[in-house]
Amino acid sequence: MSQEVRIAKTLDVRGMYCPGPVLETAKAIKQINVGEVLEVLATDPAAKPDIEAWARRTGNQILDIQQQGGVTRILIKRMK
Repeated sequence: MSQEVRIAKTLDVRGMYCPGPVLETAKAIKQINVGEVLEVLATDPAAKPDIEAWARRTGNQILDIQQQGGVTRILIKRMK
């Protein structure tokens, strides 16, 4: 990603398994303002497809997904 994204909140769900990361993401996104970015750190391999599906369903925007050393980092922009 070229531009610097300001992260409003980081959600660390490493070590948590489905459906934990998605449930915690849904709660955390409500704690930031529309237009702000939530960073999610997860180790569950299902977190990436689960959170992508959740974002489509809820109308939030996935800005970036990176996987490194077993940790998935997902940046989600709250859209509404």
